[in-house]
Amino acid sequence: MVYVRKNQRHLSRAEKRRFVAAVLKVKRSGQYDEFVARHIAQYNADGDEGLRLAHMTPTFFPWHRRFLLEFEEALRRADPAVSVPYWDWTADRTARSPLWTEELLGGNGRSGDRQVTTGPFAYRNGWRIRHSVTDGEFLTREFGHPRDPVALPTARDVDAALRDGTYDVEPWDSTSPGGFRNKLEGWTEGFGSNALRNHNRVHRWVGGHMLGGASVNDPVFWLHHSFIDLLWSRWQQAHPGGRYLPAQPLGPADLQEGRVLTAHQKMPPWDVTPADMERHDRVYRYA
Repeated sequence: MVYVRKNQRHLSRAEKRRFVAAVLKVKRSGQYDEFVARHIAQYNADGDEGLRLAHMTPTFFPWHRRFLLEFEEALRRADPAVSVPYWDWTADRTARSPLWTEELLGGNGRSGDRQVTTGPFAYRNGWRIRHSVTDGEFLTREFGHPRDPVALPTARDVDAALRDGTYDVEPWDSTSPGGFRNKLEGWTEGFGSNALRNHNRVHRWVGGHMLGGASVNDPVFWLHHSFIDLLWSRWQQAHPGGRYLPAQPLGPADLQEGRVLTAHQKMPPWDVTPADMERHDRVYRYA
């Protein structure tokens, strides 16, 4: 049966409680921290050796779609009525938005150490960081990145990405000058907050643990990537002929050979290809 992912602002109080309870149950089982460790392991940059799967690469969308599905499967084993809601950050753009309440994700980190002290994922309520790239057992946030201020992306920012009818372009990394993938993932030339677009800008806006490979420690990661997945679906609907690229294996003279996957190569750690992940309508849909 196809299930539904909802906008977090349309969840009932009961749906919020069930989602939070399922996340906490997955955390208590130890599986949540396995998801964190996997994302850290796959956070490889352009200059790193080996295969890139999660970021700065064409598999950004299909890898995270499968990653999100695996997390959702864990949640649904805890409670079959739960799915991962999405956060439309083009509409809910402030710290007063409904996802930052006590009953869902809690609020901003406090001044000084950026510790989240409210909501179900606060340290005082039992949420512990087990895997990270920094020290400390508590979840951190720093809305708006005050040292180099940043605003959340707008609908116009998203529309600019959605209008590009090509999935991705050479050199298939953070420097790709066009293509929907990099325009939505959000890498550009330059430094600081102004250089970040869409997906990357949201990570910078939330701050704290959301800034790097350990971003899964903050449960908002899943709501953010649920919306990214929705935007990929909208792009597919707007460009029916748009398919995953690169489609054919890269030659040995190509600097990205062995570093990015083509459409029909298996995508570790799963037995699926990017092409296998292009449809989701038989599993879930968006409300």
